[in-house]
Amino acid sequence: MKAKKPSAELVCKQFEDALAPRLRLSTTDRAVYYHLLRHSRFESKPRLHFSIIWLARNLGITEETVRAALRRLVQHRALRLVERSKSGHVIDVRLPEEVPGARRSKTQTQVTIPSPDCGNLEEIDFMRTPELRQAIHAREGGFCFYCLRHIGPQMQCLDHVIPRAQLGPNSYRNLVSCCRECNSRKGERPAADFLRSLYREGRVTGVELIRGLQSLNDLAAGNLRPALPSA
Repeated sequence: MKAKKPSAELVCKQFEDALAPRLRLSTTDRAVYYHLLRHSRFESKPRLHFSIIWLARNLGITEETVRAALRRLVQHRALRLVERSKSGHVIDVRLPEEVPGARRSKTQTQVTIPSPDCGNLEEIDFMRTPELRQAIHAREGGFCFYCLRHIGPQMQCLDHVIPRAQLGPNSYRNLVSCCRECNSRKGERPAADFLRSLYREGRVTGVELIRGLQSLNDLAAGNLRPALPSA
């Protein structure tokens, strides 16, 4: 199935101005990403089947260098590994604006100064106002925290990682933006168990599962701080 061909000029600007700097991509990472982009999205194909040998020869670099770059790009979610076999790799190549958490939304770039009545970040009830709830959605960049699908505003909802029934707080450390389906299916289950169920069902890859579990750890540690509403 053919996908709409993106504007090469716009994609390159988004990549160089936002994605590459934020992910701190190396020259090799950039070359690998651009080459895969050239043979997929720029050809109206979201998915690409290729071999490591083909990619290494085309770029004039070693196979091990290619493998390392692919691992980094998958970890950064610029690529989604669908299948790996003797016949080659199958990947979904994401445009810069589709990479979860990699693009700063207008909300994030405009709301960097805490409001005077917000107080200490650790004490804020992020369910208190629409602006604070939106800050959590903006942090996830329009993607479901669990299944990683891109979700529109009408399908977004907030989920308590530790459910309210188990005394989970309305802290930024316990709230994530997700799709309605994941919110409903997760229920009272621990978030880590729900992520593992998505992996067993084939809705996320092994790499995405590991990254999701790490994101849960980062969330609990306070490393995923949302931008606060400005005064």
